[in-house]
Amino acid sequence: MGVVPVEMSRERFEELVGQALDDVPVELLNLMDNVVILVEDAPPDGEEELLGLYEGHALTERGWDYAGVLPDRITIYRRPTLNVCDTEADVIEEVAITVVHEIAHHFGIDDHRLHELGWG
Repeated sequence: MGVVPVEMSRERFEELVGQALDDVPVELLNLMDNVVILVEDAPPDGEEELLGLYEGHALTERGWDYAGVLPDRITIYRRPTLNVCDTEADVIEEVAITVVHEIAHHFGIDDHRLHELGWG
């Protein structure tokens, strides 16, 4: 018998992403530059277990020629997140961790360093 994913509307999931962003220190949010945060139901094909994705140019990689580019994108994926959670409390925690992970990538912090810092 498989695990039944948490049932949650997209609207509620988007609220949780918003709450996670509200918990990010304002000083950090103010440093974010040219980035949008999106919610999608499913990740790209072949990436079914992906909870979040950062796409763009990390702040640490931007040089003098960084101009006229589309915003970086942080995408949080609803279905995979619900699939790994047993309760709404689990979803709240997982969304918060995923948001922090993807924001960290915007600042040029890789997964290895995040693990060293205790972010799973």
